[in-house]
Parts: sequence; C-alpha cells; structure tokens
Amino acid sequence: MNSKITLGVSTWLWQSPFTTQSIALFPKIKQMGFDLVEIPLENPSLIDISQVKQALKDNGLKASVCVVFGDDKDLTADDPSLYENCFEFAKTCFEHAKALEVDFVAGPLYAAVGKARLATDEQRKLEWERSVTNLRKLASIAQEYDLQIALEPLNRFESDLINTAADVMRLIGDINHNAVKVALDGFHMTIEEKNIRDAINTVGDKLIHVQVSENHRGIPGSGLTPWQDFAAGLKDVNYNGALVIESFTPEIKELAAAVNIWKKLADDQDSFAKEGLKFLKETFND
Repeated sequence: MNSKITLGVSTWLWQSPFTTQSIALFPKIKQMGFDLVEIPLENPSLIDISQVKQALKDNGLKASVCVVFGDDKDLTADDPSLYENCFEFAKTCFEHAKALEVDFVAGPLYAAVGKARLATDEQRKLEWERSVTNLRKLASIAQEYDLQIALEPLNRFESDLINTAADVMRLIGDINHNAVKVALDGFHMTIEEKNIRDAINTVGDKLIHVQVSENHRGIPGSGLTPWQDFAAGLKDVNYNGALVIESFTPEIKELAAAVNIWKKLADDQDSFAKEGLKFLKETFND
C-alpha cells in the first residue's frame, strides 16, 4: 500500500449520532487495523471533546471530521437566518476539530443535504451566488481556527448544486479563498462521473480527503467501482491524505432512511469494516 495514505473508517458504519460514548468503538477500530477514525459531528453538544481526544490518544488513532447541514442550515436558502445557523454550528464544529488537532472539516457544506429540485436557471444562479458568498465567509471563519474546509460533491439525488469534480472546482474558483479544498467520495463519483481517474485529476492538489464505499454503498471491492482507476488517479495527484470507509448501519432507522439504505449491506458492520480494509490494503498499493 502507498505508505502515505492513511486508512480510516467512519463511526457512521456503526452509530449515529456520535456521542462521548462512541469512543467505545475506538479499541475495535484500532484492533481491526485502521489508523484513523472519522467523526461525524451531527450534534456537538453530545460530545465531551476532551474525552474523545484522550481516547484517540489511548488507542493510537488519528481523527478526521465531517459535517453536513440539515434543513435548518442552508447557505443557499431564501431565509438568511439559515446562514447564521450554519455559521454558528460550524464554529462549534471547528472548535471540536481544533481540539482534535485535525487540519480541516469535510462535507457538502455548500447547501442543505437533500436539496435536489428542478430549479429554474434564475434560481440556480441565485443559489450559486449565495453559496459562493457564504462559503467565502465560512472559509474565513475556518481560517480563524487554522482550519480548511473540504467541499464534497454529492450525487444528484442528494444535491442539485454540486455533483462532480468539475462542479466543485468551478465553485472553488468563484469562492477564491485559499482555505477551500476538496473531499471526494467514491460512492457519489460512481453515480456522477464519466471517469474516476479523470475526476481525481480534475481536482488535483485541491484534494485533501477521500471517502469510499461501493457504488451500492456496500463493502469496497464488492461492486462496480473501477478501483484500479481510482488508485491510479490518487497516484497521479500524489495524494497522501486519508482513505476513509464511509457507509451506514441499517440499524439506525433515521440515518438509514436519510441515505436510502433499506437492507443490510454486509453480514454485520464489523465484517463490512474488516473486509473493506483488507480490500483497500490490497488495492491502493505501489
């Protein structure tokens, strides 16, 4: 395996939301062979960040942080109060991220997740401009915490704003702020991109985070994803960040409904993690 790439797993594979008690997952995650755990900040008030930091240290794990905006947080909304909700929520998330000594927060921060409509050209232009303006402000807030934001394209069923590598690069160009980078997720890419290697090259050195599962959200290696293209693309751009397995447990009904997982994707979630890690180690090698 490329020694520069760190392999990780999201706690969403087992739980939602992440709370202080979720640190009980850390010994298992380390024992499986992961070096990093991805912490989704859904409700930061449920987290004693000093305990989480200590648990990471005790288990020899690094962290990454991801954030999504729900319906009451939307940088493209008609109602400006929803922007303020984003900024206030983001500040709390940035404080947590800073405490965990990470360099960035990743996620589809440009709009509320699930905002996918057939909007008019005028509405699209308006929402694009709102997103650009508000992301510039969000990036400046992140910079105050010595952090970057990594924007993640989503598939068309979850966003009508940013679906591809080309989309996110156009957005970054318009924002024009050096704290804005890119996170790519292989699941969304298999739906939206024509060629995964080309997409990775499109974002180039802006790429600072990568999430993976299969095209059906299942175990990496069990579906249609062109993994050799994926590995070649990361090598093309000299990627040296993390590769994080991100999928979801069908046991948490609210989460499963939000991501449209209606059945089990593995015998159990531990098997999902172990088999996925084995495949990633075999695939992303020199």
